[in-house]
Amino acid sequence: MDKENYFAPALTAADINSRVAYSTQKPGVKFYLAIALFLAMIGFGAYCLYTQITTGMGVAGMNNPVAWGIYLTNFVFWVGIAHSGTLISAILFLFRSRWRTSVNRIAEAMTVFAVMMAGLFPLIHLGRIWFCYWLFPYPNARTLWVNFRSPLNWDVFAVSTYMTVSTLFFIVGMIPDMAVLRDRFTGVKNKIYGIFAMGWRGTHKQWHHYETAYMLFAALATPLVISVHSIVSWDFAMSILPGWHSTIFAPYFVSGAIFSGCAMVITILYPLRKIFKLEDLITKKHFTRLAQMMLLTSLIVSYSYLTEFFIAWYSNNNFEQESFLYRAFGYYGPYFWIMLTCNMFIPLTIFFKKIRTNVKILFIISIFVNIGMWMERFVIIITSLARDFDPYAWGQYSPTHIEWGIFIGSFGGFLLLFFSFVKFAPVVAISEVKGQIHHDMHGGDHD
Repeated sequence: MDKENYFAPALTAADINSRVAYSTQKPGVKFYLAIALFLAMIGFGAYCLYTQITTGMGVAGMNNPVAWGIYLTNFVFWVGIAHSGTLISAILFLFRSRWRTSVNRIAEAMTVFAVMMAGLFPLIHLGRIWFCYWLFPYPNARTLWVNFRSPLNWDVFAVSTYMTVSTLFFIVGMIPDMAVLRDRFTGVKNKIYGIFAMGWRGTHKQWHHYETAYMLFAALATPLVISVHSIVSWDFAMSILPGWHSTIFAPYFVSGAIFSGCAMVITILYPLRKIFKLEDLITKKHFTRLAQMMLLTSLIVSYSYLTEFFIAWYSNNNFEQESFLYRAFGYYGPYFWIMLTCNMFIPLTIFFKKIRTNVKILFIISIFVNIGMWMERFVIIITSLARDFDPYAWGQYSPTHIEWGIFIGSFGGFLLLFFSFVKFAPVVAISEVKGQIHHDMHGGDHD
């Protein structure tokens, strides 16, 4: 058992309150400049979307046979990012991993905002967004029902369920911390934080109900980590296209989602820790734990890559073998090798202690992983569509500036939501950190 404390020594409850509340102070010029940049990204994305709606789907690079482009790539990418919050907050909570207490709030916020971005892309992919309500089995006079055999409809149910549970889990977890901020401020801020605190007074009865509810939400959210991204993987695996029709896709996609989610947590955590002076609460030890988790999932993803190639070779299926050879040496070969470099080889450096304890290097590695995981989704989706069974139907796909612009706009939306949350709410779970420090001071066991 690791006996080293996760936090800086001699931290008191008042120190924790003041450090976390620092982020909610009046923003400076740099904050408004960042918000302006994010709004510009959103504006460019909105312009591209408006152009696509008014002109038609022809402005996108999707064609026959590549009818799924980077819109679906972005959808899978954002859903994968969203899995970090449920993993760190729910699964590690059930396993009593105490190091999660400083990073779970940031991961939970990422989950909610990433799911919001993910939910946009299937609708954008449809073209006529204003008919999105057709995807829900609502009562109607014509007794029309959605096609439950459509992967698009599976995604609607998966994302909406995940969004609901993640949001409730996120809001419930913040109740005690909102009460701390409510008591620190007066005037309008006091009233706003009071609404989110929901009458919290910290009584024994309230703590009992809170811990029970949090445990139930964690237990409910845990199977969603497995089920949601498994459903997303079945969008591909249930087809008969070579490179897609595989039973390995569900665990493959789930491990990849956790891999990319951990990388994005490190990517966001590094600048956030610097900006809001949280070095005492988010220490190198937390980054090391995240790096170890990222390394583990990287090894699982690497094993999945090798298994895919082995299955194609061992099956002696000409179509399957040709599909994987095309991935590696065809038109999209550079994307494939970037994917392998970023997801397989670069994370192996985390085995060295000097690297996994160096926060700056971990930040750089996490950026490469984010790039590699986006490339992975692109390679999987595009290569199988570009070359299926009939050579006469083969084609190539290149995203247009419209598609890239909408992708940039989604990043702007994600960052705008996240930065707005950071300036309003506590970025660290105050009550859980206090409990962990009390646990350390009294000589409890450490994970």
